[in-house]
Amino acid sequence: MSEKTVHMKITRQDGPFSDPYVEEFRVPWRPSMNIISALMEIRRNPININGEETSPVQWESICLEEVCGACSMLINGKPRQACSTLIDSLAQPITVEPLTSFPCERDLIVNRERMFDALKKVKGWIEIDGTQDMGPGPKIAENERQKAYELSKCMTCGLCFEACPNINQRSSFFGPAPLAQVRLFNTHPTGQMQAEERLEQIMGEGGLTSCGNAANCVEVCPKEIPLTQSIALLNKETTIYSFKRFFHK
Repeated sequence: MSEKTVHMKITRQDGPFSDPYVEEFRVPWRPSMNIISALMEIRRNPININGEETSPVQWESICLEEVCGACSMLINGKPRQACSTLIDSLAQPITVEPLTSFPCERDLIVNRERMFDALKKVKGWIEIDGTQDMGPGPKIAENERQKAYELSKCMTCGLCFEACPNINQRSSFFGPAPLAQVRLFNTHPTGQMQAEERLEQIMGEGGLTSCGNAANCVEVCPKEIPLTQSIALLNKETTIYSFKRFFHK
């Protein structure tokens, strides 16, 4: 009886300015394999389906437990995390491609700088003046804590960028994840000090008005973050803020 194998078709790219090409592999099957396991088999034995020795496939991964967000890629055409995608749940041949919403650096590695730049624009952090001990922070009501916890699970994996039809080379849209982080930091007692700055930023180019409400982002988010709900609430907050700003000129 022949050994069971996994047939993979991987889109590869030798560098940022190289043309992509597809290379096929067959790797030994094991129970409970995920995509990372299959890629590691190729790295150990980089022989393609034609029996030719090739370079090992390059990809990113750190935690291997769906926490870091580094191993985002297109698997059978769907944006997914490679570490939590099991081989046995997929139809073969399994196609593996880099995300298309970000520039490809090499093989399955992409440059997610666009997403991190958007987080900088919306001040996706809490500013504290100085490093001295200021004692315990303010208490947060339990219902608010639960909402904040759901938003804090974002691992900047970029899958929502890939699924969003409003993310493209011609668009300046910040993306769903950075907008949800505005909601997170604007609800924090300390983060509220910069709440108006964040609202001003998302009212401008690339902000809320660039969202087409396709809701694709919530379909692919591995952490089930309420992205569309956050965008809807931010629309309400910016409307209220606009009226306040108008009448307090």
